[in-house]
Amino acid sequence: MQALWQQFDQLGTEMIVTKAGRRMFPTFQVGISGMDPSAEYVLLMDFIPVDDKRYRYAFRSSSWLVAGRADISAPGRMHFHPDSPGRGAQWMKQTVSFDALKLTNNLLDDNGHMILNSMHRYQPRFHVIYVDPAPNSHLHAQRNFCSFSFPETQFIAVTAYQNHRITQLKIASNPFAKGFRTTDAEDWGGGARSMVAWHQAEGRAEAQSEAAAEPTGWGSQTSAGPEDKKCVLSEPSELLHQKGSTAHRAERINEASGLPQTSYSPLPSYWDCVGL
Repeated sequence: MQALWQQFDQLGTEMIVTKAGRRMFPTFQVGISGMDPSAEYVLLMDFIPVDDKRYRYAFRSSSWLVAGRADISAPGRMHFHPDSPGRGAQWMKQTVSFDALKLTNNLLDDNGHMILNSMHRYQPRFHVIYVDPAPNSHLHAQRNFCSFSFPETQFIAVTAYQNHRITQLKIASNPFAKGFRTTDAEDWGGGARSMVAWHQAEGRAEAQSEAAAEPTGWGSQTSAGPEDKKCVLSEPSELLHQKGSTAHRAERINEASGLPQTSYSPLPSYWDCVGL
């Protein structure tokens, strides 16, 4: 999915994080070669902060700006591919997909999801571990371990999509989002932008025009210029239904955190594998 990742990267990739956990789209997928077909390997992923900054999205300039120092981070976690350990022949015969991985902003998560802070930039990393059968394998563990990172997979974690172009590309590219697509393909080309509102009482989603942009507060009836408008989330769990207004509106749910500050380390784009 490199081509799709590059499309998102050009716009500034955003990934939704929720309390319950949200799968990534695009999905992280890799093709592997050069393994010993009969040897066993463990595949896993983690996410590290790209820097020590917190970001905010400027709607007038359609760009991300630094908003201050990074918030408190939870201890890092590893996500093991469910088929690990597996023989090299198994890993190399098909694309390896981490489609079961979920992102959360719940600092107390006990489901094994990857805990990230909203409005922070992250780099996914992919790790390959050779299962060395030698009794003294711990003496050269570093030789049996290598990591890969792909710059185009960097993203900013958000609780609601900020860039409307990201929303459009996600809906247009994700096969599970077909219910939120408009019937007019030209809507995705930069003309009139469509949004989706969730009717909680009726349990259904409905497309609405961008004239019903997100208000500054409950009950507001303000109008905004094109550069101030944005799409609301296209999932019921992240929308609130406001009764009594002429248009269904939504406000993002903000999450608070409270763990001690952690540091970040520079990110290598590739760590050479020795002994594989």
